[in-house]
Amino acid sequence: MRSDTRFALLSASVAGWVLISLAGCPTRPQGPEPSAKVGVVAPPAGSPQAQRHEGRPFDVASRESLLTILAFRGGTLAKVGHNHVIASHDVSGTFYVPDDVSHSTFELHITVAQLVIDEPDLRAKEGPDFPTDVPDSAKEGTRRNMLSEALLNGTQYPDITLVSQHIDAAAPGSQIRADVQVTVRGQTHTVSVPVVYSLVNGELTASGELPLKQSDLGLTPFSALLGALAVQDELRVRFHLVAHAATTNQN
Repeated sequence: MRSDTRFALLSASVAGWVLISLAGCPTRPQGPEPSAKVGVVAPPAGSPQAQRHEGRPFDVASRESLLTILAFRGGTLAKVGHNHVIASHDVSGTFYVPDDVSHSTFELHITVAQLVIDEPDLRAKEGPDFPTDVPDSAKEGTRRNMLSEALLNGTQYPDITLVSQHIDAAAPGSQIRADVQVTVRGQTHTVSVPVVYSLVNGELTASGELPLKQSDLGLTPFSALLGALAVQDELRVRFHLVAHAATTNQN
């Protein structure tokens, strides 16, 4: 087998295991429970209640919005793999904004089947640690693995959902903090997310960036060959969401 072919196959394997970690490996890592200091807060007791929305609805403009997850290679064999950019261009859902911003709510959805792996333009924006020459075979293999039953299981769990739990109010343009209930492959955890938002002329924007450890979501980062081939626990999540005032009030 040619060396470049072996490299492509190994890259596809590493990329696929990145998505295992993101998609809900059912085994919780050993050790103490994650601390709220790193941005994860305890989930509400019992089953989540249906959320009551107040205020004016703003529908997410999917084509103007972007969510990316950066996953990083690790281990002594890291050089045979790649860092990866996983992106969603189809975030959908609605923000509800009353006069009292602290009562704002939202429910957002990300379609698993529409997640995109390693777009050259997005990789180029991330700098030299994300070269654009990832083989197509690696991307295609990663996508098959990502949608398979062993990974995100897109047939049974077609969406990732993000539901607001609490928002610390602040003046538009300043940073607020939102507790967001994230459900991935049937597992739900509440994450504290820093957000900068603005509301001008019927357009709402919400942007932010945060480190997020897979183990804080109850997931086990991929590791093989006694740790020589691994995916780092910490991911980098970045989002820029644009929403426009709905044409009819949905209260």
